[in-house]
Order: sequence, then C-alpha cells, then structure tokens
Amino acid sequence: MNSRILLVEDDPEIARVVRDLLLREGFEVTWATTGLEGWEDFQTANYDLVLVDLMLPEMDGFTLCKNIRWKSDVPIMIISARKEDEDKVEGLQLGADDYLSKPFSLIELKARVESLLRRWRRYNGQLTEDVKKTEYANGLIIYWDQHKVIRNGREILLTGKEFDLLKVLSENLQVTFSKSELYQHVWQQLDVSDLHTVTVHIKSLREKLEDPIKNPYFIQTVWGKGYRFIGEPL
Repeated sequence: MNSRILLVEDDPEIARVVRDLLLREGFEVTWATTGLEGWEDFQTANYDLVLVDLMLPEMDGFTLCKNIRWKSDVPIMIISARKEDEDKVEGLQLGADDYLSKPFSLIELKARVESLLRRWRRYNGQLTEDVKKTEYANGLIIYWDQHKVIRNGREILLTGKEFDLLKVLSENLQVTFSKSELYQHVWQQLDVSDLHTVTVHIKSLREKLEDPIKNPYFIQTVWGKGYRFIGEPL
C-alpha cells in the first residue's frame, strides 16, 4: 500500500511542485492550504508523513506540529523559509523530526522523505510485535488498541471522551495541558466556550480511577494552568 503524505503549504507554486514530485514517486498526497485545514485533514485520515510550512494562515506551523505530536508519533518534516536557529530548535522541540529550509532541491526533499518513511515503517513493525499496552505504578494498565483500562485488577468502564482524555494526558507524560487545549484535542473543536465540560470529565475520570485530588497517582491539577499526567510507567 502506498504511503500517504499530508502536505500543508499555503504557497500554491511550492505546493504544486512538491505534490507533483511525491505523486511521481508513487505516494498518495493530500494538500492543505491552511494550518486549520491541515489539522482537520490529519484528524480524518491516517498518514505516514506530514510536511508542514511554518507561516500558515488560521493556524501556524508550530501549533500544528504541537497538535499533531500530542495525537500521533507520525513523522513530521518542517519546510520553511525561516532559517533562524531559534525557529529550527522550536520546531524540533515541538516534535518535528526534520527541518528543511527553503529554497531546497527536490533531490534532497525526496531523500529526506524516504529516510523518514523508512524509520516510520520500522517503528510500526516493532509496535505490531508487542501488545500495545502500558503499565503504571499503583495498578494502572492501559490497553491502547482495545480502549480498555485496568486498575488494581479491575476493569474501569470509561466513556469514549474519558478514554480520549486519559490517552492525551498519559501519552504526554508530565506535559501540562490547559482546559482549552484538552477541549480542542478531545472534542476536536476550536470553539472553547464550554470549558466546564473538561472539568466535569476530568472529575469523572478521577473518580473512576480512584485517583485522589490532593495526592494524585495519575492526574495532577496544575493550579492556574491545567492538568498533567504523573503516572510512573513500569
């Protein structure tokens, strides 16, 4: 099956050149012209690689990289005219795997795309050999594919949104999420007028996990900022 690539680029001339190259190499390509469109496309299909410009309308490339990385380990390559070291460092720290400065040669782009895809295939091959679960101290086990959660030998019945909340938090250990960020990721909406929904679901999740608020094992409140996952993987 051909690899699927998401290209997020608002410059039509550059996008067409890159898209045509990738199509000639046999890849399936989805082209988004804004950061928000790219984020919506990413949530509706499975991709093997994402190519992201930094200076995008509606949602900049830094934010898009951050959102994608919270949700997936898919390879991300930034393609940008911004050549400052600070931009490169920030992009890589947000989870990008590579950074290619404009202007670039198509030969170099092709080589980097193939390199990232090779690593992604190896990574996926390793994952399929193991049962996709994570065990934590204090009796918590999360079975990712089955959407099943065990605490102290007993299955915890979570709603879809509760599991999604736990997944976002636990896959980003010690990262503090604001309520608006959790709302965007779990409810997949940019309108964050109903942040009380997040509070209610966090409360329910804690109760089901029997996770005390004052001395939590798993979900910690960072006052004035949001929530973070502090479970200790075994």
